[in-house]
Amino acid sequence: MIKIKICGITNLDDAFAAEEFGADAIGFNFYKKSPRYIAPEKAAEIISQLPPFILPVGIFVNEREEKVRDILGKTCIQAVQFHGDESPEFCQRFGSHVIKAFQVKDKKSLEQMSHYRVSAYLLDSYRDGVRGGTGTTFDWHLAVVAKTMGRIILAGGLNPENIAEAVKLVQPYGVDVAGGVEREKGVKDHVKMRKFIAEVRRVSRS
Repeated sequence: MIKIKICGITNLDDAFAAEEFGADAIGFNFYKKSPRYIAPEKAAEIISQLPPFILPVGIFVNEREEKVRDILGKTCIQAVQFHGDESPEFCQRFGSHVIKAFQVKDKKSLEQMSHYRVSAYLLDSYRDGVRGGTGTTFDWHLAVVAKTMGRIILAGGLNPENIAEAVKLVQPYGVDVAGGVEREKGVKDHVKMRKFIAEVRRVSRS
């Protein structure tokens, strides 16, 4: 079954809805320049009320190791997603449950993946100067190529209308969505979120 992560959670209502609709993981963005940034204290409050079988993931961009560990300790985040220029050595210092994101522009964008030993690789769309949340897709055939290197989490411009096509083509380990299920930055549209998750489950079973 393809795993589903709803990213950019900023409030308890959206977190509960994601779990109720069948998401496997929810993402908390600790990158202060992101419109979906959440303070660690608020994330900790949400996570403390989550049911046991949904995975909280922390998103970091070029953050200091001490700061990452401090936030993990305060929030009880169980998996980390590095979305910046973090080195393979940096990622390995956090053990298991590490996701490394790569912005895909062309086939050359995949070359660095082989240097990383992580739990999964998240493939997002490339846009100069933007760390995720572009709202645009990339060539999904490149994600099929990337599967030879490990577990692939597909991201970048996914929404309820295109997710079925994406899943059928790529058959990834997981999918990740933020803006595609929002009504405004950082606030989810529950109708879109329910439809997105239902579409992934429908295609996974077919």
